[in-house]
Amino acid sequence: MDIQIEYQRYIDIVDEWIAERPKAILMAFLLLSAGFALGIGQSGTSSGTSQFTDDVPAQQALDNVNDNFERVTFERDTGRTQLIQSGTNVLSKTELLRMLRAQERLRENPEIQVEQTTSVARAIARIIDPSAGTIDEETDAVEQATPTEIDAAVETAVERNPGLEASLSEDFNAESASATATIGIVTHSLSAEVSDSAGTSGSSPLTEIQQHAEFIVSSVGGDITVFGSGILSEEFSHVISDSLALVVPAAVVLILFFLIIAYRDPIDLLIGVVSLAMAILWTFGFMGLAGIAFSQMLIAVPPLLLAVGIDFGIHAINRYREERVEGFGVRDSMRTATDQLLVAFTIVTGTTVIGFAANASSQLGSIRDFGLVAAVGIIFTFLIFGIFLPAAKVYADTLRERVGFPEFGSQPLGSEESLLGKVLPVGIYIGRKAPKLFLAVLLVSTVWVGSYGAGVDSRFTQDDFLPPEENPEYLEYFPEQLQPREYTVTGTTNYLEDNFETGEEDVTTVYVEGSLTNDGALESIWRAGEGPPDSFVVDNGHARETSIITVIRSHARRDPEFDALVDRNDRNANGIPDDNLKVIYAALLDSPARERALNYITDDYTAARVEYAVESDASQAAVTADTKTVADRFRFEATATGGVVVLKAVSDVIAQSAFVSLSLALLGTAVFLILIYGLLEGKPSLGVVNLLPIAVTVAAIAATMRYLDIPFNVMTGTILSIGIGLGIDYSAHIVHRFAEEYDESADVFGSLAETVRGTGGALTGSMLTTVTGIGVLVIAITPILGQFGLLTGVAILYSYLASLIVLPPALVVWARAVGDSSAHPSSEETGLMTG
Repeated sequence: MDIQIEYQRYIDIVDEWIAERPKAILMAFLLLSAGFALGIGQSGTSSGTSQFTDDVPAQQALDNVNDNFERVTFERDTGRTQLIQSGTNVLSKTELLRMLRAQERLRENPEIQVEQTTSVARAIARIIDPSAGTIDEETDAVEQATPTEIDAAVETAVERNPGLEASLSEDFNAESASATATIGIVTHSLSAEVSDSAGTSGSSPLTEIQQHAEFIVSSVGGDITVFGSGILSEEFSHVISDSLALVVPAAVVLILFFLIIAYRDPIDLLIGVVSLAMAILWTFGFMGLAGIAFSQMLIAVPPLLLAVGIDFGIHAINRYREERVEGFGVRDSMRTATDQLLVAFTIVTGTTVIGFAANASSQLGSIRDFGLVAAVGIIFTFLIFGIFLPAAKVYADTLRERVGFPEFGSQPLGSEESLLGKVLPVGIYIGRKAPKLFLAVLLVSTVWVGSYGAGVDSRFTQDDFLPPEENPEYLEYFPEQLQPREYTVTGTTNYLEDNFETGEEDVTTVYVEGSLTNDGALESIWRAGEGPPDSFVVDNGHARETSIITVIRSHARRDPEFDALVDRNDRNANGIPDDNLKVIYAALLDSPARERALNYITDDYTAARVEYAVESDASQAAVTADTKTVADRFRFEATATGGVVVLKAVSDVIAQSAFVSLSLALLGTAVFLILIYGLLEGKPSLGVVNLLPIAVTVAAIAATMRYLDIPFNVMTGTILSIGIGLGIDYSAHIVHRFAEEYDESADVFGSLAETVRGTGGALTGSMLTTVTGIGVLVIAITPILGQFGLLTGVAILYSYLASLIVLPPALVVWARAVGDSSAHPSSEETGLMTG
């Protein structure tokens, strides 16, 4: 049944405007550009890992933990600043005084908004002088103490409060009262609204506070590093700007170089560059008007737009030149070019938008934003390169003829006489010799490669976004203005991981909800840690935990009256009270241990936090599975959470998003291609042929990722759907051009020759330009961008090769299937490799 529709009259209308009213089109597009320019700068930036974790249930549980409990150990907390002190012995008199003076000077400054401070130095000072109630008095106590008194106070402080060891480096020695590092905490009185949002943007009150704190702390001397989410978010934000400062100039240089080769004419080059700039302007303007914040993921959008825009631009100019060299005039040549290209661009745009829009299925908002912005940007690119660029070319060439401005490189790429024109028909040669055998081998190898690629890992860690601890040496060859700043956050986090037992990767959390005053509630919590899983740290057959039980036992050792209360209500004499828990909690919260107790139980006794130490080298998957196992042992409602669990949850979502978006992109693309070729050409089976190189490309990308040990993360998780979106660009141009030539000549091999030399030449110029332009992302500061740039460049290269090598044999087999006798060349025919 013929389902072909008549679309030519709509194309003719656009042709007429482009050929006869180019000035009106130029003015309309310039006005639109001015409108989109108003949106530039209206959206902020979104950086760090929080943008990817907000929608994950484990993160919501962790938010509940952070909302309900105060935490004194090192952890990313938007209302806290860490003072990381290092030295030969941070427990010496000199270093203790430095920490105390640093905290006091911060407290005295109203701009720092200090609510409270904690540190090992303060705890030791209160042991020396129990009456000391302020930092000034604590400083006086330490100044007047002898080294022997200080050493004794260190031992006593740790005995009374074992939790202090969490703020001391792993080399802490109680007998010698020495440690090479410690962490002091400064809590700031920020509002909840600010506290929740800080750390996701490079500009927040906490960022300013911590920057100011660095200056104040430096005045006390010694080695004290100010660290916190404000500084972390600032560096995350700088990573974006520094990456752009490196990537954009390098990309511009490479793209201009290859565009000069492709266009070989200054006017055509200018038109192409203006069109590219306009596509990016419109897209960023749309982001501002839509209120979409610029994030690390969206750094990839400009290169993607450049990839499609360069392809469209070179195709438009190249196809126009094919007609010009035949002697046709400016307007007639452009009419012929746009007749073909507007349809091809529509097919490419539709499939590319489907590929990008498939990311809307992701549970992560940042990936959904990426899919939306990329899809809208591709539509803008279609309008600009399908209408504006041809109109600008008509206007420029008409003006050139009028004033007598000379033409430069006017020959199309891939002409028969050129070296490129002799290499491009390699796929036709295969199609002549053994197309069925080739496709059979290709099918088997694609299945094998795809099965290998199915083993790609999925990971999500903060390290993906961190700048390097030391900038790569190759950056020294860049101009000084482009060189990135020196980053400290990676070195600081590595130092913390290397020197402290606590940290997000070494602690997992169970959030417990229920009536914790019921008899036996604490025994139930304790029993959950018996017989711990493999990834948990074990102490005497029990998981090493920190909880309200830890606080009760610790306070009982220091307070005889409280110890007696616990003992009266402890049925099995294990230090865990069983009865009258409400009385126990009330006594605990009415004691000096109140602050620490509220770290692990709410003041209404309906929620608790239990932290378990885990092996630092345990995998995210193992820690997550083991934490869920332990959480299931609680008789209350218990949720596994914590930094490791959240990161694993995001990793799982990424893997799921990659699979779902790939499936949707493939299905949507298949349906679209079959329908569009059926409606426009009356040959729906061409849509199936068009999918073959895409399947090969996707399988090859996945296998490359596994071979190079590049996991699915928040950026590379979109690479398969992007591979479809960009890969279809190349194959759609080949198939549509072939369909146009085949309709006119009904000669399979002649149509293929015209296609691969004409369209294949433009594809070559586009491939070289975009592979280098996007591949330059490998020099970005963050590893995640480098991986994305590498994989996107590889995806384009694979798509190019598959289109020129796989499609010709596939089209020969297709022609034979529809009964075309010209698809069976006679033995007398000569090969096309010799022209």
